[in-house]
Amino acid sequence: MNELGMIVHNEWNKTTIIRAEIELGEFVVMPNPIHGIIWIVDGRGTAHRVPALEPFGKPVTGSIPTIVRAFKSAVTRCTNLACNTPGAPVWQRNYYEHIIRDPIASNNIAKYILNNPSQWELDRLNSRGTP
Repeated sequence: MNELGMIVHNEWNKTTIIRAEIELGEFVVMPNPIHGIIWIVDGRGTAHRVPALEPFGKPVTGSIPTIVRAFKSAVTRCTNLACNTPGAPVWQRNYYEHIIRDPIASNNIAKYILNNPSQWELDRLNSRGTP
């Protein structure tokens, strides 16, 4: 993993230090995407529902959009400092989220995340890979 990948990795791990209401599951940094599981829990470690949508301009503390926005912002700041590129964009505009509803889905998603790096050679965005 290069320096920029390490920034992503380190900021991801800081997320639980900053936010006691979450736990992190499987995570991987790849050349073009990252994949990770965020568990939102109450103070006793019990999973619970948090709004997935926010009214425009009104962040909801502990929501996935707020957590992801803060993570991407921290990575952007650190990346731009490391590369001496103030204000340069780092991320695509949005992200994909999926609510994990049961243990089977959780297991399947965790396997996908952990096995995804082995599929990089086949990825259409990998210029060295086979289409």
